[in-house]
Order: sequence, then structure tokens, then C-alpha cells
Amino acid sequence: MSLSATGSQTNPTRLPTHKLRPLRQSQSFNSSISQYDSLYVQGFNQTIADRSPYTQQGCPICHQTSSQMVEHFLNNNPQFLEEYVISHCAVSQVKSWSRNITSVISTPSITVSNIGVATEPGADKLFDYNSEKRAKLLNLLIKNIHNPNKYDIIDNIASCIAISIKIDGANIYVLDDNKPNILWFYKQTNSQRSLNNQKSCPIKLGTTLASYVAHTQAIICSKNSYLDSRFPKGSGFHENGEVLCLPVQSVEGKFVGILEFLRLHGKGFTSEEIRLADSFAISGGMSLYYSDNYRLMTTQKSLMQFVLDVTKSFFQDIVSMDTVILKIMNYAQKLVNADRTSLFLVDSKSNELYSRIFDVGKDHQGDQKEIRFLKKKGIAGHVATTGETLNISEAYSDERFNRDVDAITGYQTKSLLCMPIYIRGNVIGVVQMINKLDGVFTRSDEGSFELFATYCGLALFHAKLYDKIRKSEQKYRVSLEVVKYHSTCSEDDVREIMFLPSPETVPGILSYDFDSWNCDTQFKPLFVLFMFNDLFPIKLFDKETLVRFTLTVRKNYRQVPYHNWQHAFSVAHSMYLVIKHNPGVFTRLEALSLFVACLCHDLDHRGKTNSFMVKCETPLAALYTTSTMEHHHYNQTLSILQNESQNIFKNLNAQEYKQVLSGVKHAILATDLALFFDNKATLGAILKEDKFEWTVSEHRERAKSLLMTACDLANNFKPWDMLQSTVQVVFDEFYEQGEEERAHGYEPMSMMDRRLAHELPKNQVGFLAGICVPCCEILSGILPGTQPMHDGAITNLGNWSAQVDSMSQT
Repeated sequence: MSLSATGSQTNPTRLPTHKLRPLRQSQSFNSSISQYDSLYVQGFNQTIADRSPYTQQGCPICHQTSSQMVEHFLNNNPQFLEEYVISHCAVSQVKSWSRNITSVISTPSITVSNIGVATEPGADKLFDYNSEKRAKLLNLLIKNIHNPNKYDIIDNIASCIAISIKIDGANIYVLDDNKPNILWFYKQTNSQRSLNNQKSCPIKLGTTLASYVAHTQAIICSKNSYLDSRFPKGSGFHENGEVLCLPVQSVEGKFVGILEFLRLHGKGFTSEEIRLADSFAISGGMSLYYSDNYRLMTTQKSLMQFVLDVTKSFFQDIVSMDTVILKIMNYAQKLVNADRTSLFLVDSKSNELYSRIFDVGKDHQGDQKEIRFLKKKGIAGHVATTGETLNISEAYSDERFNRDVDAITGYQTKSLLCMPIYIRGNVIGVVQMINKLDGVFTRSDEGSFELFATYCGLALFHAKLYDKIRKSEQKYRVSLEVVKYHSTCSEDDVREIMFLPSPETVPGILSYDFDSWNCDTQFKPLFVLFMFNDLFPIKLFDKETLVRFTLTVRKNYRQVPYHNWQHAFSVAHSMYLVIKHNPGVFTRLEALSLFVACLCHDLDHRGKTNSFMVKCETPLAALYTTSTMEHHHYNQTLSILQNESQNIFKNLNAQEYKQVLSGVKHAILATDLALFFDNKATLGAILKEDKFEWTVSEHRERAKSLLMTACDLANNFKPWDMLQSTVQVVFDEFYEQGEEERAHGYEPMSMMDRRLAHELPKNQVGFLAGICVPCCEILSGILPGTQPMHDGAITNLGNWSAQVDSMSQT
């Protein structure tokens, strides 16, 4: 690095400006400039009240010259000597002088300092005189080792130099880790830094003095920076004075910032002052180096503590996946000083990202409602798909940013750091650190989290393993409970049905008014065989397998008031009617899956609703978090079919078998009444626009779901006398649940409160008007053969309304 004066232009054959400063490590800045992104600028202008006037010693230039007069002039004007050597002497000549110099130049009044610039006579005394002050200032720099903020450290360096060499103003420029520009702030007082009036400019030649020094790594002392063609935009000062600008490097030779000092009123910087400032800058570089090491050691210590915490959590804290997720998010938020943190797990089956806990922050323990979106969507999706780390300072300016999450949560994302979590080479999750509290996320944050993410993966892996073990235990408990209660059909029952002749016809079975609830229970298995044979080719099943399947299904219904074998037969009969009265609508396999689903849709029903199961924390609720009973009914169906002697689908090929089972699952899950309302709204809108098409897959699936709901509520469109008998058993089951809820300390719904039994007609009016009638109305619009269901529901709604009116009059 060189010390040069404004206005002097370096000739290519003369001494390069970067070779006069052996105190710093020699390096080619241009070869390493690519590793520096930008400068982050802090400026401050202040007046030093206690500065001493500086008087440049001079000597009149006489007409008669002699060696003594030249020596006298150079002793008092060392800066002139430097400027002359730089401007007029060849490199080879200077190298020759360097080889001949041992320790002191022959002229006794001028010495050469260890940075290659002349010092003034008497400067050594000044240097010794200020040694105590410098020692105190160096102690201040040593304290910076425990300061993790590099901006504060460089600010302290500038303050030390300002006190030592008496300047009129100073600016500091700090390398920015993220943006290729210079940010500049003003320092208004010694104790408070203002972040207002930010400016920026790139690191390149032909702009400012600071950018020139950053690019060349040269020490520049300019008498008038605004008149120098090398930096046409001048310095960071508005005043016209001599400016000293020097780079700050770490011990490793990495460029970290620029120091810029101002002297007014024609007073320039002496060589000794430049040397002192450079010494402080080098000391500051050491402070930065050791501060970085201290910060790194502190971070590593914190990470090691986290490893210990995670290890402990394997045996103590893993009570659920959510516990581990919450712990990971809390630590990630503290690790990088983020405002909030979100963790999304990868659902490889649905190719989605999901999270049940997100937006964990300092004063916010996170929202617990599930968010799901496609794996390829948004920044989190990009990281999950590519495995890349994304550090984004302005989220809304990035086209990959998914604003849907902000719209759902009401929180505004500004900056974010998004990184993948791996286990066994696969991305299993993505962590988003949102809105860093003290700026933007840095490469240091990325490095810290990369190590942390390894242990996150281990924690999540063990949590998932524990979750699987816990679910397996719950499955075992449920299975054991089911096995205790159920068994397969007896051989005597099978022989009895096998020896009975299969009916060729069943009177009234093709009518919607058929009393499926009160017909002879003994003959219901035969009626099921009749409907199977009437709907499907006889060669599809062998009779014994069909008998065993039907009797085992009957055996697996509990003796509860309503959701029993009689209800299952009634629902299956309704589906039989729909298929028969709407020929050609459903394929053979669709009809098979719908009919079997109706027969099995309430297997092992306990006479309790899904909300009761969740509220009372039953093993079933722990096993199935959504559509609890419906998932259990389907799994019971699979259990029956796993027995070869009861598997009525065994004659299907693999593709047909898979298609039928998928249809059975879809149909059984559709009987969850909580899913009806969305289906009703969607299909209603499609019909209103006259856009329903059976050839559209989504329309077809929604229609089958609505059909399952209508058949499940079949008793509500039966003739009035039949409806009266079934409604009573429905409410008997409701009242039993209400009493059990009250025993657990919960207040039951009014329709399940036996003390409010007189409100039954009113409850039925609401149920038919809100669910049954709209369901049958939409269904009759797409399946005209179901019109009797709609007519029956309308008639029964009128009957219930009449009862309500009659009760209100009395």
C-alpha cells in the first residue's frame, strides 16, 4: 500500500502505490476482490474541541542552493520528498536504494519508519510522550475482543485514532456481507450513532475516495479529494480539507472496512500521524480477528449445549413430535436472533409441506393450526425441492416468496433465511428464520445453522420413530379391544345360511318405501345376498365367501341403539335402490365399492361421535386425528377382507382390487358429516352454473361422496311412521352419549341432553332443513332416480314443522 498526495498521478514506470507499506501483509487486492461483496458504511462528522494547532515547519527557498540547504529543506518537508520520489524516481532506482539502506539514511536528521515513510525530527519524543495514552487506547481495543459487533469495533478504532491525532471529522465504512454497495451513516455524537440518511455506492474505481481505497487497498492522503480525477465524487465530507483514507484488514489479510479522517484549515497529516493511525487500524484488525474467534467459540459452545439438550430430550422430552418441533424452532430463533421461526415438514406421500406449529417468536409461542401447501410452492418449497439455502433480505421482492402464509397468519415477512434439514441424504423438513432483529441474515448465520440443522435432523428422526412406536402401541390397544369384543362368524351360522334357498325376489325391495329397518333380522343376510346377485355377476363371488363376509360384517357391529347392523342394512339397501334406479351411471367396480362401503361404513361403531372421541382422549382419537370413527370403520373392513375365507374381492385382478379398495375408503370417509358442508357448497355452485359433468373426475368423486351422505341419512326420507320409530332410537343413542359427557365434566349439546327431550321436533326441523333436504335436492339434480328421496325429506320436514307449530300454540 502507498501513501500518496492528491494530484500526483502514478506513472507505470514509476513506483506503484501499493509497494511502500511492508508493515501489512502484501497481497493483490484485485485477485481477491470477488470475495468481498460490498461495503457497509457508517459515517460521523465531529469537531474535536481540544485539538492543538498544527504548524507546518518550512524553510525559505534561496536562489543559491547547496547540499546543506537541500538537506535542511527535506528535513522540514518530508512529505515533499515522498511526493518527489513517487513522481520522478524509477522503480529500479528505489529498489537499489532499498538494498543499500541498512538502518538509517546518511542524513542524521531524517529516519525511515518501518512503514516506508519519513518521520519528522522530534516525532520520536512525541511518540514516547503519548505512549501512556496509546496504552489506554489499546486496552480499549482489547475489550473489543468480547464485542461480537464488527460495526462497533471499527467505530471504536476510529474513535481511538480521532483522539490520538486530533482530527476534525471521521467516516467509517464497513464491508457488508450481503449487498454489493456502500451504506453510509452519520455519527452525531460520540455515544450515539444515527442510522438515518443512508447512501450507497459500489466498490469500483471512478467514484468516491472510499471506493478507490477499497478497490486498491492503498493509503491515500488527499489535500482536496473533490479535485482528484481518481475519485470524482470526492470523499464523505462536505467540508474542503485534507483527507486521510486507509483500509482496515483482519489478521488474515481480509478487507473489512475503510477509515476516513478530515483536517480543516490547511493543516495536513504528518507521517507520524499516518503511521499511528495505521498502527491503530492494524490493532483493530487484530481485535476483529479475535472477536470473530470469540464469537465463533461462543456459538460453538451454544451449539454443543444444544447437542447435549437434544441428547437429553431423546430420553426425557420426546412426548410428541410437536414437543421436539417447538424446541427446535425456539432454539433456531435464538441462534440467529430472528423475530419468528417456522418449521415445515415434508409429506412425501402427498408431495406437500405442512406445519402444525409455526411463527414461534420471542413473545409468541406459535400457532397450532395446520398449514399445507404444495412442495414446489414458495421459498420453503424451493429449498425442500432443491436442497439449497436461501438468504433473502427483501422477501416480497422475490418472486418465489409465497404470500399465502402471511395472508393466513396476518404477519409480514421482511427478511428470511430458509435452510433444509437432512436425514440420510433426504430433505425431511425446512426451517425458516424470519425477520432478523438486528439487520439481515449473514453468512455467519448460515454457517451456525448448518451445524445446528444436523442435530435438528437427528432430533426429528428420533421424534418420528417415537411417534411411530406410540401409534403402534395405540393400534395394539385398539386391536386388542376389538379382538376381545369381536370374532368371526360361527360355522353354525354359515351352514344355516348356506342351506337356505337364495330368494329369487323380495317383495317391495325396489321401493324407496321399503321398511329396511323393521324387516325380519333373520332374513337380512339373505336379502344382502339377493342384492349382491342382482347388482353384480354371480361369477364375481362364490356363495360361501359372500356368506362368511356378510355374517362377519354383521358380527362386527356392536349392539348400540342406532349405529348397528340394522342401520348398515338400511344404508346398503338405499345404495342398492340408487344404483338400480339410475342404471349406467356407475361402473361395475364403482357400484361394488359403493355397496360394500355402505354395508361396512359403521363397523365397530361405539355409539359415540368423533367429537366425543377427541374430547375424552380415547385411544382411537390418538390413532386417527381426523374423521376418527370413519378411519376405524375402514380399517375394520380391511381386517375382515384380510381373512381369505371372507375376502369377496379375491377374484379381482390386482388393478381392480386396488381400485375397489380405494373406492371403499373414499366412500366410508365421506360419511363423516363434517365433510358434507364443503361438498354441498361446491356441488351446489357447480349445479347452479349448470357445469356438472360425470366425465370430470372431481365432479364424479364429489357426487359419490354426496350419495354416501344421503344413504347414511336414509331414514329421514322414509314414510312418516317408519321415521318415527328410527328417530327414537337415534336420540336414545344421543342421550346416552350426553350422559357420559356430563359424567366426564362436559356439558352436552342440546340435542344430546335428555333433559331437553321435548325439543326433539325443533332439532329435527333444523337437521332436515340444514342437511337432509339440501343434500337430497342436489342429489336429485344429478341423479334423477333419487327424486323420491328428496320428496320424502320435504314431506317429513313439513311434518316436523307442524309438530313445532302445534307445541308453540300449546
